[in-house]
Amino acid sequence: MSVTLIVILVVVALLIGLITVNYYRMKNMKPVENSKKIIVLGNKNFKLALKKEILLVDFWAPWCGPCKMVAPILNEIAETENDIVIGKVNVDQNQDLAKKYKVRNIPTLVIFKNGNEVGRIVGVKSKKAILNEVRRAVAG
Repeated sequence: MSVTLIVILVVVALLIGLITVNYYRMKNMKPVENSKKIIVLGNKNFKLALKKEILLVDFWAPWCGPCKMVAPILNEIAETENDIVIGKVNVDQNQDLAKKYKVRNIPTLVIFKNGNEVGRIVGVKSKKAILNEVRRAVAG
């Protein structure tokens, strides 16, 4: 075998190992308790929450690894940003809301300003990226 082929095989093996380790780490993450400032939303209280000036809604599921990764970031935002209200919708329990807002992937963060959707973030993002996107969506 040539040296190039051996190097390629080693790199592929390392990538497969890295993917496997990250998969099991995400799968086995423990759920994070919500901050007391986060509102658990459902069909009954969603319309009331839309009356907030700036509402960031996290559409999530308890089995979703990336959702577990976003949870501590949202807790931190809820504790530090007084002008942003954060709500969470469990898509397993509130499929009608997920369908109404066309949530096809989770986690999906929908940004509302005065009851109207002004932006959307799909996937795991850093605190800084989420806050920048919220500020941009609310300003524009």
